[in-house]
Amino acid sequence: MTNYKIALLDGDGIGPEIMTEAVKIMELVAERKDIEFELVHAPFGAQAYFDYGHSFPEETKAICDQADAILKGPIGLSHEESKKIPVDMQPERGALLPLRRRFNTYANFRPVFLPKGLAHFSPLKPEIIGDGIDFIIIRELVGGLYFGKKETGVNAAGKRYVNESLEYDEDQIARIAISAFETAQKRKKVLHNIHKSNVLKSSVLWNEVVAEVGEDYPDVEVIHILVDAAATYLCLNPGQFDVMVMENMFGDILSDQAGGILGSLGLMPSACIGPDKAYYEPSHGSAPDIAGQFIANPYSMIGSVAMMLEMSFGMEDEAKKVWHAMQSVFAQGNSTPDLSKPGAGVNMISTHAFGDLVAKELAKS
Repeated sequence: MTNYKIALLDGDGIGPEIMTEAVKIMELVAERKDIEFELVHAPFGAQAYFDYGHSFPEETKAICDQADAILKGPIGLSHEESKKIPVDMQPERGALLPLRRRFNTYANFRPVFLPKGLAHFSPLKPEIIGDGIDFIIIRELVGGLYFGKKETGVNAAGKRYVNESLEYDEDQIARIAISAFETAQKRKKVLHNIHKSNVLKSSVLWNEVVAEVGEDYPDVEVIHILVDAAATYLCLNPGQFDVMVMENMFGDILSDQAGGILGSLGLMPSACIGPDKAYYEPSHGSAPDIAGQFIANPYSMIGSVAMMLEMSFGMEDEAKKVWHAMQSVFAQGNSTPDLSKPGAGVNMISTHAFGDLVAKELAKS
């Protein structure tokens, strides 16, 4: 029997609640496929700091090192609670960025998918959504402004200052470009390259390297678009996009905007791929304001499981069945209170009930 070891980083807020539903699906997949998932929970995030004195404890690092893949829940607490944690140990700086750096997870894949039947979730007009929204954002994840040199202090004039640098080299750009071109080849063979070369020298180099890599993919059409224009077009005509590639900060911002056009980041799972290991996570935050109420939809966490099945374990057919099961639950008129308001004409169910229905649909396939 094939055995896969998976590190489960439950995270904060609603993280443990939606992780429970993800585990439910993984256990069903293991039973259906006659494989074994060895699931090992490990502390990670704000609560890990309070419990262990570090937001990415050494024991968690060891568990992740030994895992075949990592499934991560959302991290972070309220603003007031976060102030109780030293700045450099707050979850994003003390846990998330070190996780990415440790496993060099340079390629972030965020599918933006909303079929026509679920258009009611989106704030966009039906005529803009058309037959549905279906594109993928590929974001460089371990370079740029987030990972550049950082300096704070007081200058000679007695003024507080900050200096953060945006750094990329051609190899970093080339490898994410390759990921994007290879993805575009499997889809519609159109790649939108998002940049800001009219202002940033980093984007000038970015575009040069993308063009060089593109010579090896003559069947892929490359469309260059400024990041601010891309933000506009995501709202006005999202159907023009199929694969988008961009640097780290642009990807952070535009993928959140993409979640907005779907109606919620709760509908956007993601994969963070490195040369030897990957981690999978919802794109949304930990929603501490609704933690414990079991009203959060586990779609993004279960979707992250589907991406893990396909991208880490080669189980593409099973991944498609998980996606279909989740879409079926929505199509039957079910939703959770975090995604739909009272009076929306849907059957409001809990986090657990949604997971149960997904498992029921998956068992039928």
